[in-house]
Amino acid sequence: MSRTVKIGTRGSQLALVQAHMVEGWIKAAAPDVQVELVIIKTTGDRFVDRPLSTLGGKGVFVKEIEDALVANQVDCAVHSMKDVPTDLAPGLIIASIPERADVRDALIARDGLNLAKLPTGASVGTSSLRRMALLRAARADLEIVPLRGNVDTRLRKLDNGEFAAITLAAAGLQRLGIKRPDICPLPTSDFLPAIGQGALAIETRPDWVGELVRAFNHEPTRLAVIAERAFLARVGGSCRTPLAAHATIDGDAVTIDALIASMDGTRIVRETRRGPAASGNELAVALADKLLADGGRAILDELEAHGG
Repeated sequence: MSRTVKIGTRGSQLALVQAHMVEGWIKAAAPDVQVELVIIKTTGDRFVDRPLSTLGGKGVFVKEIEDALVANQVDCAVHSMKDVPTDLAPGLIIASIPERADVRDALIARDGLNLAKLPTGASVGTSSLRRMALLRAARADLEIVPLRGNVDTRLRKLDNGEFAAITLAAAGLQRLGIKRPDICPLPTSDFLPAIGQGALAIETRPDWVGELVRAFNHEPTRLAVIAERAFLARVGGSCRTPLAAHATIDGDAVTIDALIASMDGTRIVRETRRGPAASGNELAVALADKLLADGGRAILDELEAHGG
């Protein structure tokens, strides 16, 4: 009798593309296993008219899917890693982190303009407080406007003239096969990515499904992402905090670049550490402590005081 793997996923086009990627990998690795996708609506999907920062903090795209995993209603979940809190639901593991895609943010502007050429006062839509802060740091004269919805919705609002430009994750555009001449990737030197951006997380219980999907793990990506998540855990930030961290693996070495920013982008505390890849977590924790001591704690305290 063949076994079945039920994959829990959000219902957005991007989430389904990512879930189908994992479905294909499972079928190739274990042809005798049946795969079924189970679409689960999360808090983040139900309230698309509200900023993510008002929806209760961490895990707004993950909690309901984790609940289904704990209840044995699904056997694994496919998440965008940047949506996954550092504290998983009890009894669950990140069994696999496949090879990372493009980590960069991308600007898409009407008339194909880049960030420097947008006119003064131009409206730029984004759902991310990190992107808001970094956009304000780069161009304080722009009007940064909250923008929710799936990729198609955001592109339609841009094309309808509701915004002069929008920002999205380059990886999502690439996975959806969206190729537009007006896509302008933003350099990580100015727009440091979100923790885990461009990476997928395959979450399971510690059972045979976890063992099966572990084959899809990409070790350099795993080392980089767990270092970034160690930084996040140490800082204690959430979707209400403009944070960024990007780790890269070069042979046996890891480089971690991270920042804490104020909402208006006028204060950015940023630093880089490099050391042995096997010590990535320790480096990330030390980097977090340094940024907090150098002004990051004051920024976070201020955000907390103002309900951020």
